[in-house]
Amino acid sequence: MTIDHPTTPPTPTQRSRTQRRSTIARAALYLGALAVLATGIAHLQQFYADDYSSIPTIGTLFYLNFLCAILISAGLVAPLGRIAGRYAPAIRAAFAAAGIALAALSLLALFISESTSLFGFQEHGYRTPIALAIAFEVAAIIFLTTFLAATGTSTKNLRTRAPRAAR
Repeated sequence: MTIDHPTTPPTPTQRSRTQRRSTIARAALYLGALAVLATGIAHLQQFYADDYSSIPTIGTLFYLNFLCAILISAGLVAPLGRIAGRYAPAIRAAFAAAGIALAALSLLALFISESTSLFGFQEHGYRTPIALAIAFEVAAIIFLTTFLAATGTSTKNLRTRAPRAAR
């Protein structure tokens, strides 16, 4: 027989540790959402201001990056508990993973376009918008990874939290 909750109430130290972890997770979540949004805005700025919209494939990817960043940022900060109930932590973790993937793939695409050609396009030099995009992407990866670690979200935890009928 297993018991899902302790028979004794948590000590003040345990409550303090849980509250601190919750505060770190919440701060990392909001900062990560902000960093993902900033990455999208940097790509939109390049799309319009530096005329990346006229570059075949790359222009489309820059605009899609912006749209994905909006969607992911909104999903990270949305009140999912009201909509998804007990599945909210798993959905929020999926949005965090999507934010990490978007930032990592954006960095990878930039580094490929710097060293060789990406869809026939090659970037030259790290102008201010590019440096800002790199900073935002790295920040998104760090903050969202911190969020996942602070909430204890992992594939194993998600599998054990799923209802028996869904397994």
